[in-house]
Amino acid sequence: MKTKILILLVLAIPFLYFGCKKDTYTTKPQISVKSINKTKLNLGDVLIFQINFTDLEGDVQDTLWVQKVSRVCHSTPGVDFLSTNRVPNFDPISNLKGVFEIGYTYGVSGEYKTINGCPNKNDTCYFKFWMKDKANNKSDTITTENIVLLK
Repeated sequence: MKTKILILLVLAIPFLYFGCKKDTYTTKPQISVKSINKTKLNLGDVLIFQINFTDLEGDVQDTLWVQKVSRVCHSTPGVDFLSTNRVPNFDPISNLKGVFEIGYTYGVSGEYKTINGCPNKNDTCYFKFWMKDKANNKSDTITTENIVLLK
């Protein structure tokens, strides 16, 4: 009987910890992937990332970097694409929470910046995101799931 109670307590502790945990705001910006509209793209498709962010001081108006890393072909080993995105200025608000939306068009010019895959075969890649606020605090780097660029 004591073993069953001990097992239940051990299982309940993580649920209580994560269930009661609220959004935390830190000086270092926090980012996470909210959604990706597609994980398989044909030429001309648009890829849109939604990235959640929080920041204690609300001064995230600096830079958001995006890096595409191919698992199949590389123009520069490991790094195929790097995009610097300026975050517009606005009045800082303490405990700021929001969503960045970043879009790319695959293989052709379009409404968004263009990303390319391998010249003659399908490409499997992933994307990395990180940001810096006005006080030079840098977020951790986050990585997406695999994205397939079809030829």
